[in-house]
Amino acid sequence: MDDGWHCHTCGVAAPKIGSFLSLCAETTANRGGFRPEYFERLAEVEEHNFWFRARNRLIAWAAAPYLRPGTHFCEIGCGTGFVLSGLARTFPTARFSATEIYADALTFASSRVPAASLYQMDARRIPFADEFDVVGVFDVLEHIEEDERVLLEIHRALVAQGRLIITVPQHPFMWSQQDEHACHVRRYRAQEISQKLEAAGFTVKLTTSFVSLLFPLMYMTRLRQRVSDADYDMTADLRLGRLTNGVLERTMAIEAALIRQGLRFPFGGSLLVVAQKRD
Repeated sequence: MDDGWHCHTCGVAAPKIGSFLSLCAETTANRGGFRPEYFERLAEVEEHNFWFRARNRLIAWAAAPYLRPGTHFCEIGCGTGFVLSGLARTFPTARFSATEIYADALTFASSRVPAASLYQMDARRIPFADEFDVVGVFDVLEHIEEDERVLLEIHRALVAQGRLIITVPQHPFMWSQQDEHACHVRRYRAQEISQKLEAAGFTVKLTTSFVSLLFPLMYMTRLRQRVSDADYDMTADLRLGRLTNGVLERTMAIEAALIRQGLRFPFGGSLLVVAQKRD
């Protein structure tokens, strides 16, 4: 991490907040978008929960054509670093950076991927230009009101013909108290995210839903969560018994195999999108 880093946008030296450089720190005051107390709980369950593990494998598959030796990858909104650590293990010759608005989360990410360059940063103001070969944004855009602005910022931060890999929750009709407690502001339609990417200067190369084979089960679970409960613990739903977790993970492994073979699911709990920067 370069202590002498200067913002490409405002030209000033980046201060440190704790052990991390804070890029354009004045924008981090208006945070919102997540509950910081969830980071410790997430770090405890991500390694073992079927959804996080299956999503990591799907992201690694989508990123594989682009993370060649020396490629510079940046994850925007890395949270506790679970995805970043999976990619770093799978692609050890790539170069990794990551950003997160919450310094508390970066502490977990740093322990998981000590070689990565980590920055506290607001995704609505990215102080990089023509810097990254690949950017990943995994279940982050739905937390941010100004998602179209974030896409424009990412476009500037990518090199010519750079790639953007996104995952987002799908289907507005699936809205439940889990979305509310996770501080989501939307669930996406496939056409919506494609249109926003095109408007920001990207060409969509791949789109598929996932959590598709488990969608009926997910739908029934969300129906029971329609009534808001102030004591609801989002992370409690992630703590599953070993047998249940194993069956669900194997189901998602079958789904991932079908996606790798070329099947694109038109519905599911989440969307995976790969896009390329247009010059």
